[in-house]
Amino acid sequence: MTTTRTRQRFALALISAATVIGSSSCGTTGTATNPSSAPPAATASPTASMPGMSTSPAESPTASTGSVPELTIHIKSFAYTGPDSVPAGATVTVMNMDAQAHTLTADDGSFDAVVKPGTSATFSAPGKPGSYTYHCTYHSNMRGTLTVK
Repeated sequence: MTTTRTRQRFALALISAATVIGSSSCGTTGTATNPSSAPPAATASPTASMPGMSTSPAESPTASTGSVPELTIHIKSFAYTGPDSVPAGATVTVMNMDAQAHTLTADDGSFDAVVKPGTSATFSAPGKPGSYTYHCTYHSNMRGTLTVK
């Protein structure tokens, strides 16, 4: 039990630090609505992942790759927040900080990340610049837009 709490505290500290760093260096802003009340828990659980997608516990620190900007979309309180835009073809991390499973699924099917509670997943941004709307397949009120430049 103590190990679990320690990991949770460590994860929150990493998330807070990443949010501060991301906000100051790349103008991170919210891109989706945040409902006033959370919907009931989803009954479906994620079972498959897309090719090229990987998952890892949210508390695992990731290695820095040098000058590559932090491209992370956070899911917290049933809302998406993340960078204003991402480069075409970039690897984007989705970090789920909720106790429910979520997805980040493009309306046009160009990307789909299934993210279990407390984990992260990655996907490749589309190679063509544009605005890509996305949603959570488990929670219809969760929506956002990924701008690819």
